[in-house]
Amino acid sequence: MSRIVTEARGWIGTPYLHGAARRGAGCDCLGLVRGVWIALAGAEPEPVPAYPRHEVRGGEILRDAAARHLREIGLAQAVPGDLLLFRLHAGAPARHLGLLALREAGPSFIHAYERHGVVESPLTPPWARRIAACFALTERIG
Repeated sequence: MSRIVTEARGWIGTPYLHGAARRGAGCDCLGLVRGVWIALAGAEPEPVPAYPRHEVRGGEILRDAAARHLREIGLAQAVPGDLLLFRLHAGAPARHLGLLALREAGPSFIHAYERHGVVESPLTPPWARRIAACFALTERIG
């Protein structure tokens, strides 16, 4: 199993807290990825600017940031531990992140969202069709 998935599963149950990245105390979807990165690779590759809590129109901020540090891949190439970016509304920028995982029942992903905190969800067709990009996080810190 990927070290990334093992670390991310250790965050399951962490409550949702916008802008935070503290295992057990609180995080949002970006905070989960930041926390896993710090635990496995050390310092983050760039400072994270303040960002809005709810989706706003604008550029592909998350996708652009991921592309500065990771190689973009197709979903068919992704392995457990790789980064998934989701577009929650058609035509909107990608504003949600998750880490690909795998359970006996099939593909899943670990993510954090309001009212749920960090959870592992099945990568069902409604989630899969919202994937805007995949990045090979396992090449960098796997």
